[in-house]
Amino acid sequence: MDDITWEEPFCGEGASCFRLGTDTTGNAYIAIAGEEDAPLTDSRDALRRMILDIKAGKADHLL
Repeated sequence: MDDITWEEPFCGEGASCFRLGTDTTGNAYIAIAGEEDAPLTDSRDALRRMILDIKAGKADHLL
C-alpha cells in the first residue's frame, strides 16, 4: 500500500474507534483503530460523498 496518512481515531462510546486516512494517489481508507493493515479502500471522492451523506442524515436510521 502507498503511504497512508491516518487521522486521529473517531471513537464512540465504548471501544468503537475508526480511523480515516488518505494517500498521495487519491485513495481514501477507513479502518478499525488498531487494524489499519486491513482497511476498506475507495477513492477520496467516494469518502467525501459518504461523509456528506452521513452529515445530511442519510444514515440516521442506523442510529
